[in-house]
Amino acid sequence: MAVRLDLDDAHDQRLVAAVRPRDWTQPSPKARYHLVIIGAGPAGLVAAAGAAALGADVALVERELMGGDCLNGGCVPSKALLAAARAAAAPARSADLGVSAEVSVDFPAVMARVRRLRADLSAHDSVARFTELGVDVFLGRGRLAAADRVVVEGEAGEVVLTGKHVVIATGCRPVLPSIPGLADAAPLTNEEIFSLTSLPQRLGVIGGGVIGCELAQAFARLGSTVTLFEQASGLLSHEPAEAAAVVQTALVNDGVHLELSATIERVEPGRIHVAGGAVSVDAILVAAGRAPNLDGLGLEDCGVATSNEGVTVDDQLRTNVRGVWACGDVATLTKFTHAADFSARIVLQNALFPGQKSMSALTIPWCTYTDPELGRVGLSQEQAAAQGVAVDVYRKAYADLDRAVLDGRTEGFAEVLCRKGSDTILGATVVGAHAGELVGELSLAMTHGLGLGALARTIHPYPTYGDLLRQLGALYDRSRLTPFAARALGTWLSWTR
Repeated sequence: MAVRLDLDDAHDQRLVAAVRPRDWTQPSPKARYHLVIIGAGPAGLVAAAGAAALGADVALVERELMGGDCLNGGCVPSKALLAAARAAAAPARSADLGVSAEVSVDFPAVMARVRRLRADLSAHDSVARFTELGVDVFLGRGRLAAADRVVVEGEAGEVVLTGKHVVIATGCRPVLPSIPGLADAAPLTNEEIFSLTSLPQRLGVIGGGVIGCELAQAFARLGSTVTLFEQASGLLSHEPAEAAAVVQTALVNDGVHLELSATIERVEPGRIHVAGGAVSVDAILVAAGRAPNLDGLGLEDCGVATSNEGVTVDDQLRTNVRGVWACGDVATLTKFTHAADFSARIVLQNALFPGQKSMSALTIPWCTYTDPELGRVGLSQEQAAAQGVAVDVYRKAYADLDRAVLDGRTEGFAEVLCRKGSDTILGATVVGAHAGELVGELSLAMTHGLGLGALARTIHPYPTYGDLLRQLGALYDRSRLTPFAARALGTWLSWTR
């Protein structure tokens, strides 16, 4: 990745000192490593740290910044920005609570905090930390010369690393859609947006997926006039339509202007042209897709199979070349930091030890961190129908939850799908306050085979958002009270009166 940094900024200087120190000297390579890992994003870091903790000899190669997309241009800076945006929106939300206050956004201070926190957290992903863990860190461009050899092209020349196993963990990058004039209009992606020091008065956002929705709402709350362009008829088109509609309404309420079913005809500096007119903008954020980082890895020369989706792997994350593995966003369909983390653990298990751990065995939740949040795990109703899976649906509205009513956060709902006639949880959708945390608890239940009935028997503090899950479990329990069971119960109670 090529995250834009300001090397005159003290926080970015600290970041670079941690994840790409200028005075770094490559270590002397060992004769042979257990693992040579190309890419030091979440997947590569987890693989390196885990293998080193087990006593393996590990080499880790990074061509840009340690920490990858998550630390430098993704999860960390975006969530810091979203925290400021929530604070900016809080007074408007609190009016119904009898509390009012004026909002004054100091955008340079907001972004300075984003960069400060990113630099603070960079210690976890730093060259120094991984060296202390026993990992040999090589900074430079790594490419596969053979199934067991990686050439690192660094500033001081080439280094050849030999390993029993090679792991490709190079992640993804944002891509620009083929729109006439877009590349010449200085568009921003997640790699550049966090370097801003002045607020764009008019921001055009291309793409209504997770990144587009999160940042469109954030910049609108911080004071930008935001127009979001999406080709589909609604936002978050990969999510259940009813849940996505809750998020879409929230963005509109925050002042985001939506151009849906929009085809952008061309872009020129300061203007985005669509059918029927043009929108004036001061900056353009592109959030319209990502591509795997495969260039320069030498995979073709070594016969490693790839596709437009990334490195081709089986369910155990093996490539078609013995000894070469791939994990994280460059190889998996679920492109989340936590999915990259657990995919790296699968590679460690399968490469270093007997056994066959599989990606398909994982229960992977995800969350869009708009306000309200939208969390998912497992199947949606649409997916269950498409797969011919019969389900029972249990649903509670946030408006029925005491804590949500008291907080004034009644928008949204929670929905759990169980296998027809049982309490086996097959999937869940939660849209509302703290949806990510609620989906995490549902993911725990699915992972360990706990049915919805178990949630009914789990005591949550009152009043909390977590009690919504107990209420869903109670719906399942009530569904078991068939007419016959009700009559039998009534007869018993009449006998024991």
